[in-house]
Amino acid sequence: MRHTPELPKRLTDLTPVVIVGTSLWAVATVVLFFVTDGIWVQTSLAGVVLGFIGLAIIAWQRAAARRGSKSAQRF
Repeated sequence: MRHTPELPKRLTDLTPVVIVGTSLWAVATVVLFFVTDGIWVQTSLAGVVLGFIGLAIIAWQRAAARRGSKSAQRF
């Protein structure tokens, strides 16, 4: 059985994806704040909040991997 090579770091790193997604939600929040009100502003604001939660989870997993936790995902 052959060894499967590791994927490059740029293909497995989730941080840029989460940052771009959170930024897009932030832009949508600003635009929608001036264009409309109500549920659409709240929805885009929820996207920003969930993006920050995603960044916190990524940081938490990396810290667990650095300290050697067995259950931590390796990035």
